[in-house]
Amino acid sequence: MDRDGILIFHSIHRVMRAEKVLKGAGLNVRLMPVPRQLSSDCGLSITFPMAERQAVEQALADAGCPYEELHRWDGTGYRRLDG
Repeated sequence: MDRDGILIFHSIHRVMRAEKVLKGAGLNVRLMPVPRQLSSDCGLSITFPMAERQAVEQALADAGCPYEELHRWDGTGYRRLDG
């Protein structure tokens, strides 16, 4: 999977702001519905290549735009990652 990382946010406003920040930084991200096995109040998530994880996290931190959860697709499902 090209985009094997997924970020979950608590609100649609946060996910939309994060998308703008990440795309503005030239990162390979896109919006997608939150997978059924994961839960989210806003229903949208951001997916990205895990190879860009450090750049994604740094861009969000620099913009003061925190995410709530980070997950990685392992071929069978999403696994939550901490820090």
